[in-house]
Amino acid sequence: MKVKTILVSQPEPKIENSPYFDLQEKQKVKIDFRPFIHVEGVDAKEIRQQKVDLSKYTAIILTSRNAVDHFFRIADEMRFKVPDSMKYFCQSEAVAFYLQKYVVYRKRKIYVGKRNFADLSPLIKKYKGESFLLPTTDKLKPEVPETLNALNVEWKEAIFYKTVISDLSDLADVYYDILVFFSPSGIESLFHNFPDFEQKDTRIAVFGNTTIKAVEEHGLRVDISAPTPETPSMTMALEKYIKEVNKKK
Repeated sequence: MKVKTILVSQPEPKIENSPYFDLQEKQKVKIDFRPFIHVEGVDAKEIRQQKVDLSKYTAIILTSRNAVDHFFRIADEMRFKVPDSMKYFCQSEAVAFYLQKYVVYRKRKIYVGKRNFADLSPLIKKYKGESFLLPTTDKLKPEVPETLNALNVEWKEAIFYKTVISDLSDLADVYYDILVFFSPSGIESLFHNFPDFEQKDTRIAVFGNTTIKAVEEHGLRVDISAPTPETPSMTMALEKYIKEVNKKK
């Protein structure tokens, strides 16, 4: 069956040159964006209940832009002035770049990983004497604490924000040829909103092994997956699939 419509379970990209917009134009398909999950910050009271005193930490580990936003939000709520001496360990260049929203980049001690959390290990190990705080979500990947524990550093995990299922009830009677997922939470949201969901002719595209596993555990079929050596991004995987099925008579 040809592909005409796609629903991506993420917010619409804010950049004009997003590869999704190129895909839409080149392949003449309609792409909608809708976050299946969203993030809600916890308040300062809840942080205190987790026995977190921001003044006790000399380094912050930031795994996402959400972590950046919510760390500085809580610091503001607690009237804690983040010292200039604070060290920031960012999982990727994108996170480090986003940090500029809150700090003067060239005046701070910022250490950047390549992409995966494990890439930060050598940098964290180099600064073993620091006291690390990991502001995170309630859906933390197990590899993060495993990596930090293996390094034998002083660190604390604190939940600064939570991943919450979005209300998708208005999509009940809407059909898409492809649904695109990036996390097990997205699949959880699908079944929370539509407990009787049946895949039928809907194609499911997934990013990452944990998402593939979640899809299969719910008895669904994975039709498109990324990253692969041939299609390292979701848009490349979608384009390859669409080209193949849409040229068929």
